Amino acid sequence: MSKTPSVFRFPIAIGRSAVCRLFSIFFFLSSFFSFSQVTSSIDSTKIKIGAQITYKISVESEPSSLVVFPEGQTFSPLEMIESYAVDTIKNKDKFNLIKKYGLTQFDSGKYTIPRQKIIIGDKTFFTDSLKVEVNNVVVDTTKQGLFDIKPIIEVKKQGSDWWKYLLMALLIIGIIGFLMYWFIWRKKPLSEAEQIALLPPYDRAKLALKKLDESHYLESAAIKDYYSELTFIIRKYLDEKVYDRALESTTDELINRLKLLKEGNQVELSNEDIRNLESILKRADLVKFAKSAVDVDLAKLDRNTIDIEIDHVKEALPEPTEEEKLLDEKYRGELERKKKRKKIIITVLISVFLLVATFVGFSIKYGFGYVKDTLIGHDSIELLEGEWVTSAYGFPPVTVSTPKVLKRTEINLPDEIKAQMDVTNFQYGSLLDFFNINVSTTVLKQESQEPIDLIQASEKTIKQIEAMGVQNILVKNEKFVTPNGAEGLKTYGSAKFPIISTDKFYEGEYVILQFSTNKVLQSISMSWRKDDVYASKIVERILNSVELKKAEE
Repeated sequence: MSKTPSVFRFPIAIGRSAVCRLFSIFFFLSSFFSFSQVTSSIDSTKIKIGAQITYKISVESEPSSLVVFPEGQTFSPLEMIESYAVDTIKNKDKFNLIKKYGLTQFDSGKYTIPRQKIIIGDKTFFTDSLKVEVNNVVVDTTKQGLFDIKPIIEVKKQGSDWWKYLLMALLIIGIIGFLMYWFIWRKKPLSEAEQIALLPPYDRAKLALKKLDESHYLESAAIKDYYSELTFIIRKYLDEKVYDRALESTTDELINRLKLLKEGNQVELSNEDIRNLESILKRADLVKFAKSAVDVDLAKLDRNTIDIEIDHVKEALPEPTEEEKLLDEKYRGELERKKKRKKIIITVLISVFLLVATFVGFSIKYGFGYVKDTLIGHDSIELLEGEWVTSAYGFPPVTVSTPKVLKRTEINLPDEIKAQMDVTNFQYGSLLDFFNINVSTTVLKQESQEPIDLIQASEKTIKQIEAMGVQNILVKNEKFVTPNGAEGLKTYGSAKFPIISTDKFYEGEYVILQFSTNKVLQSISMSWRKDDVYASKIVERILNSVELKKAEE
């Protein structure tokens, strides 16, 4: 016979009470451990008017968890005057994150710091509310003199630092432009070799003879080097003005070519000039290749002969025709254009390289999509990074931070509906835009016996959206709690929104927050493109800023 488990051997009455106590303890411990990773505290529960309270939130989390602390004026009725950096302490395999805020209040009274919303990973936690007493500062008017109220002093609005970034950008562009000018476009002073290269062939040959005279070849008996320079001078001149292969031809080939040109009346050289050139070139060949000894005086004589023959060659050459001069001018012009084109290509390549390098650098740091959208322009990123506005809309007020001030719009209602309720509506954009925000407050003129059913209100709102042409609406509902503790219903999901003036649709997402009392329905709705990451960040920031106050407050 099998034994009954011991847990069932208790008497029924005792068993039931024990089980109840066990479940109570279990739920208490579960609740404790669920919220033990988020705690809050203040350094003082009583302060004077204007004194600062240090509000501290401690979070214990895994290293991989993303923790989002509250930002903005979520501590109302107390005012946040400073938000300190998060301190991180490693505790074994976890992190303790400590976030401090400086809070104050300028009216005496007893206040409650509302629960604060903390997001850890994909979970949401709330701190406990804390009570603070703010006392007046007692002033002894018998000892303290009284003074007149000081006039209002106009304070100029402090501008942004955009001019610093502009100045820095202009400075960098100026430095790059100066370097390009200095190394590419500037007309650099010509070197001696470049100045000589620009001279006509005749002048270059004469200058080369003068430099040969200044050399010390003859003094050191370097006859071979002397004749090598001397023959190179005459060959170079003939190569440029008479025969374009004079430098690479042998002596016999060059002399035969000169004789042919003379016979063809292309060069008016005398036979004596040709014989003089032949004699000097052959003597140079003997000195260079046969190591023949030549007297210094003979070398000087040959140098003078070459000087004369250069003059004779110049006189023997026919004057260039107008066509040749024009071709020569075109050639020089083409050379200048090639140089300018080369400079332009180098400048463009350097500029493109710098732009690409800058784009890649910013893309690595901030992300490709962010840099692309910043350069090209993106409506949502301009909203996200613009100056946000925190304002209260309707009555009872709905306080919310938005990228733009919401404008009040009139809603045309039938007379029978107007007799039953008052509706105020504020919005940016419309449901058919790629991004829109809408805040509305509906106040029933007659007190209702039952509270407004938020589920039914949400269903009516979805039907209204469908009536505007929105299709494939996916609906999800969940409880929503504002940072200051107001509870409501969050309806969200995806849908296909029509594009204005077309028959096309875009994939979008929406969220609707609804809060109610006996006769008041407050609603905040937004819709945006599904692939718009900046719009998603805008929505998240707006949702974290929502605060509600009761009419009597």
